[in-house]
Amino acid sequence: MMQTHRPLPRLVYSGGTGVPGSRELPDEVPVALSYNGTTQAVMMATPDALQDFARGFTLTDGIAGPAEIVEIAVVDHGGGIDLQIRLADGAGARLADRRRTMAGPVGCGLCGIDSIEQALRPPRILPALGLSLTAADICRAMADLPGGQVLQNATRAAHAAAFYRPGDGILLIREDVGRHNALDKLAGALIAAGIDAATGAVVMTSRVSIDLVQKCVAIGAPVLIAASAPTAQAVAMADAAGLTLAALVRGDRFELYSHPSRIVFPRAAHVA
Repeated sequence: MMQTHRPLPRLVYSGGTGVPGSRELPDEVPVALSYNGTTQAVMMATPDALQDFARGFTLTDGIAGPAEIVEIAVVDHGGGIDLQIRLADGAGARLADRRRTMAGPVGCGLCGIDSIEQALRPPRILPALGLSLTAADICRAMADLPGGQVLQNATRAAHAAAFYRPGDGILLIREDVGRHNALDKLAGALIAAGIDAATGAVVMTSRVSIDLVQKCVAIGAPVLIAASAPTAQAVAMADAAGLTLAALVRGDRFELYSHPSRIVFPRAAHVA
């Protein structure tokens, strides 16, 4: 299997002097996701946790459910990797019908979609009851994230997606050069571990775009916690889907953009 990062030479300029050295940098390679012998999408990704990537992408892209995945084979072609995914007959037939209507390739994070309407498709609505987090949970989830970011700590060039459950802390974390890939890998890891996404929150190092909201809702996670700001469209979709969106988490400060009822604040706090 390919390596995830490697040392490369660099020249550091500081104070009028150039000092030679090296830095660990992450690898990114083309990873094809092929279903029943036909390629559906090619993503530039970090070449690890690829079984998780295959499971998660299959679910969050709406291709098939976990039970409809018959087999995943990881084939290394040297310059890239082919994830050869075999689907059950019913899921394979649905995907074949979908391919016949596809308009063509699209941009990052929305690979394999059928149309503009599909890109903006309304997600399912999450149940209003269930998970409850405290404000301290949100801050703790983000504060605990760096400790599990092995690739980021080595390279300073990777995103992370983690699963946090109150009382347990961070249970799973996956990293990738692409934020969408990191979330898909996390989705696949949750499936493999048999963890119900409805019991916790997704925590991400990135900004929040509309497709990340769609992916969180697809796996059934009721709360998304992010280090950076969301787009306006992401907030609108989170609100429509019943997803609690907390962003710009810094120390003991964060901003809530949708469905704050899942968050319990100390009595002294005032929530408008």
